[in-house]
Amino acid sequence: MIKVGIIGGAGYTAGELLRLLVNHPDVSIVFVNSTSNAGNKLYDVHSGLLGETDLAFTSETPFEEIDVLFFCTAHGDTRKFMEKHADSLPADLKIIDLSTDYRMAGDDHDFIYGLPELNRKKIIRGQRIANPGCFATAIQLALLPLAENGLLKDDIHINGITGSTGAGQRPTETTHYSWRNDNVSVYKAFNHQHLNEIGQTIRDLQPDYKGAVNFIPVRGCFARGIFVTAYTRCELPIEEVKALYEEAYHDHSFTFISDKNPDLKQVVNTNKAIIYLQKQGDTLLIICCIDNLLKGASGQAVHNMNLLFGLTETTGLRLKPMGF
Repeated sequence: MIKVGIIGGAGYTAGELLRLLVNHPDVSIVFVNSTSNAGNKLYDVHSGLLGETDLAFTSETPFEEIDVLFFCTAHGDTRKFMEKHADSLPADLKIIDLSTDYRMAGDDHDFIYGLPELNRKKIIRGQRIANPGCFATAIQLALLPLAENGLLKDDIHINGITGSTGAGQRPTETTHYSWRNDNVSVYKAFNHQHLNEIGQTIRDLQPDYKGAVNFIPVRGCFARGIFVTAYTRCELPIEEVKALYEEAYHDHSFTFISDKNPDLKQVVNTNKAIIYLQKQGDTLLIICCIDNLLKGASGQAVHNMNLLFGLTETTGLRLKPMGF
């Protein structure tokens, strides 16, 4: 059994991670660290876990008892924790960080960017994984086959609408039900933080790309899911484009090319990404939809854990979409 520890257990991503791990056949959860909730049962915070586990939050961190440590912490806190506990973390402990702290490559860390469709071989051989952002996951999956084949020749225009859970569990002015329901709004136009990791991937795959990546994020009036539409100039016939995407993802377990225009409910409550391609003249439209809490966060983290420990990729992640 893989023995798991979790730092930061109270948020949405932690709740979804726990939901997956308590039902994972090869996992035993050793501790869930949350100072503010120490002593409370997990189901006191994540009510959906009632009847699933009697485990309680703890303020302790017995690193020597675990094989892998997940960070579901606020952005910036993982790096602080790592620096504070540098001398007490076992040398062979595997780490999966769901924050932004180590997504950008640098000489100051050895984390591997954990997008399996991009870095599966590196992840399998790795030890420390930086889980991608939710928007970054959907947008990169939409663009990877083009960048891998040097086909990004012009500016890229992207619109992405996300559910309210993408903003985290703590209520804010724009996540209250009375504001979010029956409402949409744009935020962080052209300067969303996930553009950094998207740009990093494009530069790595296609160093000569000089175009702009124009991204308009939108707050949606639903709880979970991301629906991305991206378009750019591409002179290849649609049949050749589809063949490139099919080839890129044919041996990946969770990314699928659809012949039909998809809807968000096809991916909610799953670790799937569904991609749809359409051309109008020389303009290529790519649609990609995912569940922001699963494929965009906790599901992808479990996928990365499966790769780190040599398990079948889909273990613990065979989830049916909501559908209705």
